[in-house]
Amino acid sequence: MSHFAQVINGIVQQVIVAEQDVINSGLFGPASEWVQTSYNTHGNIHYGQDGQPDGGVALRGNYANIGFIYDAAHDVFYPPQPYPSWTISAATNWIWAAPVPTPSDAGTGTPPKRYKWDETTKTWVAVVPK
Repeated sequence: MSHFAQVINGIVQQVIVAEQDVINSGLFGPASEWVQTSYNTHGNIHYGQDGQPDGGVALRGNYANIGFIYDAAHDVFYPPQPYPSWTISAATNWIWAAPVPTPSDAGTGTPPKRYKWDETTKTWVAVVPK
């Protein structure tokens, strides 16, 4: 079984698990609307069951989710742009990146330090636990 994303006007509408012959049958609508996606692909890298890169074929940049964009010219899926200032690394991994790197201490400490993006100031702001 494989995962297929229904793409209408470049936007993923739904993702299902099916066999290629079921997609081709038209049971779920025109086969031309369905594009195979890989649950094991993220950031243009294929991951194994252990969560580590395994050298497998990275299928279409990222696993498709509802609302993702399908870029037919590059044959990849990627999420919508989270903030206007962020850019996508189309040449490498099809992941959006902030114009400023996440602080290096993110995820460290107890409790782990967390940050959120502030588009107005274009900076990372510490999230203070309540």
